[in-house]
Amino acid sequence: MGILSYIREELNVVKERDPAIKSNLEVLLYPSFKVILNYRVAHKLYRKKHYFLARWISQRAARKTGIEIHPGARIGKGLFIDHGSGVIIGETTVIGNNVTLYQGVTLGGTGKERGKRHPTLQDNVMVSAGAKIIGSFTVGENSKIGAGSVVLNEVPPNCTVVGVPGRIVRRDDKKIPRTDLDQVHLPDPVLQDIRELQNRNIELKAQLEEMMKKMHCLQQSKQHMKQEEKHETV
Repeated sequence: MGILSYIREELNVVKERDPAIKSNLEVLLYPSFKVILNYRVAHKLYRKKHYFLARWISQRAARKTGIEIHPGARIGKGLFIDHGSGVIIGETTVIGNNVTLYQGVTLGGTGKERGKRHPTLQDNVMVSAGAKIIGSFTVGENSKIGAGSVVLNEVPPNCTVVGVPGRIVRRDDKKIPRTDLDQVHLPDPVLQDIRELQNRNIELKAQLEEMMKKMHCLQQSKQHMKQEEKHETV
């Protein structure tokens, strides 16, 4: 793909996924657009073992955009980083096609491994603001990571993960639409657990009250029987 074709493709990616963009000129100011172009150059240099020059380009881009992408990372087509401040993508990260990252996302390693240390994100994954994905495992295609989640284990395809640590919440085994970039309306398993506990508490209270009523009736019945026995004795 020629450089002009690639730039045109990146322009379309940003315009398609950010409704705030009104013209091509605005895209030229977009941090995601700048950092991806710099990454592509740095990655080519990295593959040719020009490590210092590759890192110099990536660090220069990081200072300007607030997005740090290691030149060793492998990134497919259509990566979109919304706003992007604080995004970190580690050296052995692998990102598929049409992936969306929001600000504050970290694709990091545990620091204890050699070789593949960072996550693999398959096609159409969406990672919401502030989420951290740490370790050398795979997040399956069409999956969503909720805002502020900390993901430490593998995620199957077509899943939603929320919470700290991240917990998988399935959606009736239905695929998440590729154009669905809603990072707000995600299931909350912690809230669901709290509501289940509240409902169970209400049920237990009702059962306890019923038992108290029965015990009270039983006591009254015993007292009544004792009074009748006294009258019969007299």
